[in-house]
Amino acid sequence: MEATERATLAPFAEKSGESRGRRYSEPSHAYRTEFQRDRARIIHSRAFRRMEYKTQVFLNGTGDHLRTRLTHSIEVASISRTIARALRLNEDLAEAIALAHDLGHAPFGHSGEEMLAECMRDHGGFDHNRQSLRVVELLETPYPNFPGLNLTFEVREGLRKHEPAFKTPDGETYHCTSLEAQVADLADEITYYSHDLDDAVDFEILSPAQLEENEVWLKSHRAVLARYGGGQDPELHKLIIRDIIDHEVHDLVTTSAKSIAEAGVQSADDVRRQPALLIRYSDELTEVNRALRKFLYENVYYHPRVSKVNRRACEMLRRVFEAYLVDPERLGDGATRRIEKEGLHRTVCDYVAGMTDRYMMEEYERIAG
Repeated sequence: MEATERATLAPFAEKSGESRGRRYSEPSHAYRTEFQRDRARIIHSRAFRRMEYKTQVFLNGTGDHLRTRLTHSIEVASISRTIARALRLNEDLAEAIALAHDLGHAPFGHSGEEMLAECMRDHGGFDHNRQSLRVVELLETPYPNFPGLNLTFEVREGLRKHEPAFKTPDGETYHCTSLEAQVADLADEITYYSHDLDDAVDFEILSPAQLEENEVWLKSHRAVLARYGGGQDPELHKLIIRDIIDHEVHDLVTTSAKSIAEAGVQSADDVRRQPALLIRYSDELTEVNRALRKFLYENVYYHPRVSKVNRRACEMLRRVFEAYLVDPERLGDGATRRIEKEGLHRTVCDYVAGMTDRYMMEEYERIAG
């Protein structure tokens, strides 16, 4: 398997056989690469399964076809593999990072994260990217000999989003992550832009008139009509979403291939030494996506229907968090044993962040009586 990677992947791609390894030494596997093992460990983790019942944008349970953290992560992984394959990068690594990137997300989506960050404001804060690292390095405990999933350095590195600089196990400081990590990061962006639009249409948050005001939607709408003809097919918006994704991926692959070539990188460490990220959109699409993000915030994320549900969800989370601070015995033996080492607030934060929307609502009902 590792010989196949060396023969087929680009020189600047990560290779399993050149991994900086795991925190705790383990024997290699007979027929799986290190990154393939990481992917399997993530998929089989309890935190991964819980994402099925965690909100993406619309509260879990409000619609059978609306996306959850789990479906979102699977879609990010799919797009990551497509981009990685086009650029001759390591698909297994990109996929593993994509599947793990939201393991640390709080219940109730970004509003839940904001409330949890407020609860932890004077106690180290909360960030779902860092929490994803805590999940794979500490909180998951499937093995008797070490904490966490013992993932490779390269996967854990890929979860360090928005960190200004980081050190490798060799002690060298880098400012850029691997190309595979950069791919997973922008695949996440492509996925939530397009699929939040899709869910908002399904949930009747966005009207046709609003959609026609957005350049991304309008351009893909015209392309779809030119390709398939006119009409008022109720599923037309699915074709538009598909075209948006295809356009974003094509732009990203084309622009990134050019930036990689211009940088002249010849190894994965050359990539890390770059002053700027090499996986990127064209300048034109960067501006278009900035406008799309603004459109989503104004018309979807802060929509009165969404905001009303989010306010209620945040109040539930706050009440449950405070109840655990007052009575830590509610956490159970496993969590309470960690209080002495981690502190009360961090232990409560870990416990609450791991909850599903459903469990949070049930716990709130028990606490509120």
